[in-house]
Amino acid sequence: MAKKKGIHFEVSERKILLRIMDLVMVFLGVYSLSLYFDFEYIVVSADNNVALILLGIYVSIFATIFELYDLQKASRLDTTFQNIVITASIVVLFYLFTPVLSPFLPEERMQIVYLYLTIIVSILLWRLVYINLIESPRFYKRVLLVGEVSNIDGLIKALDTSDPNYKIIGFINSEISTPESVKFKGLKEFEAKDFLQIINKEKISEILVASFNTEAITAEVYHDLMLLLERGFKIRDYTQVYEELLKKVPIQFVGKDFYKYFPFSRSNENKLYIFFHRAFDVIFSLIGLILGVIFIPFILIGNLIGNKGPLFYMQERVGKNNKSFNIIKLRTMVVNAEEEGVKWAKKNDVRVTAFGKFLRRSRLDEIPQFYNVLKGDMSIIGPRPERPFFVNELSRIIPFYQTRHIIKPGLTGWAQVSTRYGASIDDSLTKLQYDLYYIKHRSMFLDFSIAVKTLSTILYYRGQ
Repeated sequence: MAKKKGIHFEVSERKILLRIMDLVMVFLGVYSLSLYFDFEYIVVSADNNVALILLGIYVSIFATIFELYDLQKASRLDTTFQNIVITASIVVLFYLFTPVLSPFLPEERMQIVYLYLTIIVSILLWRLVYINLIESPRFYKRVLLVGEVSNIDGLIKALDTSDPNYKIIGFINSEISTPESVKFKGLKEFEAKDFLQIINKEKISEILVASFNTEAITAEVYHDLMLLLERGFKIRDYTQVYEELLKKVPIQFVGKDFYKYFPFSRSNENKLYIFFHRAFDVIFSLIGLILGVIFIPFILIGNLIGNKGPLFYMQERVGKNNKSFNIIKLRTMVVNAEEEGVKWAKKNDVRVTAFGKFLRRSRLDEIPQFYNVLKGDMSIIGPRPERPFFVNELSRIIPFYQTRHIIKPGLTGWAQVSTRYGASIDDSLTKLQYDLYYIKHRSMFLDFSIAVKTLSTILYYRGQ
């Protein structure tokens, strides 16, 4: 069997490609302006290095904040165009406000409009090529799933929305099929005896093994997998792909060999990382408290009109190593909201006041927690602290739930920027998967990514 592989860009490769080409197109656009028009605001030359680098930095940062590198959104033209316009608007605005590093304002103010339109058009042209070429079926990764039929439905649903270019073409049942076996109708099933022929016929580029009972894999399938591996064909475990594409740990598929899935990040024991992490916490909590003092007069007025009661409230939460502490927040619910007992907060919760909804959506209710960060009870980034009642309840139901307490809880975290507010046990399971991913992979780069995504959450008013 000849090994055939189609061209496919991995997730990281597509994100790098988008970033590089966005910058290339912006610089080409600016160069074309100065070459064919009487444009003098930014000239592409060695003497203008600082101004050009600043433009590139602004484009990269704000394109990230406004989700131009979210692959799901990047595959849709309407969302892409909207995000390009917002990004170009903020880039030009910031560029005008930094005249020490950027060029001085031109006498002909229309040149600013030309720059603005050039950024939009140049990035949009490249994104049209990306959507119609890179996102086309010819660049899909065609995947064959090998696993038990009983597990396939959950596996497909989990990966279905993760990567628009990752296409599971069909599956092969790795168990011995019997008349009583469950049949799965949502995906084409191939016969195990045709395993090697399917690879060529369907132009498969990767095999995904999703068997949670390796002893149950038939000798025929096992032999073909070994043969493909010896020929250098790409074979990957489902949990590895799940974590790579969805950026969360699949704890629902972890068994007695759990220790293999939690080789926690060395950053958890890296003294230098911990020092910089704490320094970051102190600096940003001080900035946050100063901004909070500025906002307080306006929040007081809103509280008097829309909340009618105490401005602050304290609540017990579980911190690092299961030690409890009192969290400080701006009150968003009616007074005595839990007269009838502790309840999950939920979407459109009737206990949330009119002004409380604004505080939650804008994340302003979190400002007092900067004091908890300054004290050392919390960090800026980490798993969100939960109440002891819910921790006790969830620990009995969800495996490894207490593992999220091996680091300090955070004001924001990977779960907060990756999924919506958790209001059920299923939501808590999803949040835990993201929290464990952060604990497992935490680093300065991931912390920066969370900080940028938090800005996106606030700017798009996605708090709840």
